[in-house]
Amino acid sequence: MKHRIVVLGAGYAGAHVAGALARRLSAEDIEITVVNAQPDFVQRLRLHQLAAGQQIEAPSLADVFAGTGVRLRPARVTAVDPERRVVAVADADGGGELGYDTLVYALGSHVADHGVPGVAEHAFDVAGRPSALRLRERLDRLGRRGEGGNVVVVGDGLTGIETATEIAESRPGLSVMLVARGELAARLSAGARRHLRQACERLGITVHEHAGVEAVEEARVLCADGTVLSSDATVWTAGFAVSPIAAIGGLEVTEDGRIVVDRTMRSVSHPHVYAVGDSVHAVGDNGLPLPMSCASAGYTGMQATAAIVARLTGGKISNIKLEYLANHISLGRRDGILQLVDDAAQAKPKYMGGRKAARIKAAILRGSLWATSHPTFGLPKRRRRLAAAQDASAVNRVAA
Repeated sequence: MKHRIVVLGAGYAGAHVAGALARRLSAEDIEITVVNAQPDFVQRLRLHQLAAGQQIEAPSLADVFAGTGVRLRPARVTAVDPERRVVAVADADGGGELGYDTLVYALGSHVADHGVPGVAEHAFDVAGRPSALRLRERLDRLGRRGEGGNVVVVGDGLTGIETATEIAESRPGLSVMLVARGELAARLSAGARRHLRQACERLGITVHEHAGVEAVEEARVLCADGTVLSSDATVWTAGFAVSPIAAIGGLEVTEDGRIVVDRTMRSVSHPHVYAVGDSVHAVGDNGLPLPMSCASAGYTGMQATAAIVARLTGGKISNIKLEYLANHISLGRRDGILQLVDDAAQAKPKYMGGRKAARIKAAILRGSLWATSHPTFGLPKRRRRLAAAQDASAVNRVAA
């Protein structure tokens, strides 16, 4: 009987792990199933561009995994039972259960409303393709009115900065406001903050600092200091949260619901489960938790792959570097910031800004898409057999 590997989620982390395992393990011994709610690969790091009106490639996952031996199950994960080693899914046919021997949990994250009234009812976000397309439709309607409109982006993290600048550049007829709870981009170096402020001024973005948001209404954003911002489209980018599925299933998780793992990305409570991407609470080589990011997805995915392959084939587990080196921020299509960070995840004084930084960010995104879209690239001529299969082969040779 083949070893069943089920990968939940086909974002940057999940798609990488599924393709890498298919490259490195013999199809004679394993079967890999990927469960994903969407039929296409979503370039989440470019969804702010999609919302702003640009065309973003979304390769079909069926095409991505064609010829790899990976099975695609278009479905939504509804539950995980690590004791029985089954996953419950829902699809157009009603769904069912999938059994597994090894589970890779890569369900990612969604926007966090932090309990602020009105966010779920009235705000847009760019955490998923459907929500980004809804925002795009609203911005299109505002543009067709010919009277402009106010777009309020709440949150000055990387997503908020990229969303505000992209919309302002792509849709100059709209008035864009960026709301920061504290000082704008306080985690960047002083030089990078100056560069960002200059970019906001150039793009006509109004920045509201030290403005905590207490409520979102259909046409207004209410701030804690009494400020009322008129808004035709409110975009909520004030953080991300993970699904409660792991916690409900009994996996050991942190307070925010991320799965607690060892150095190899294996669950500390259920050794047949690995977690990668935004869903995992992984401690980096600097002793700090890795942030939710594409870079972290890559590192955790590579480490989980190395551990799974080694454990199944009887090899030695190699340690992949778990580091966080920089923040790459796009400021529209022609400007950007590359901010290096130190071992304590604090911004270094030096930064890179302008077109070169924008080109580097664009190149990283192109590389990520290419790698995901070509899972069989570098396919070895002889993939590794599982340890049990090797032992059985050796016994047969002796008997012969």
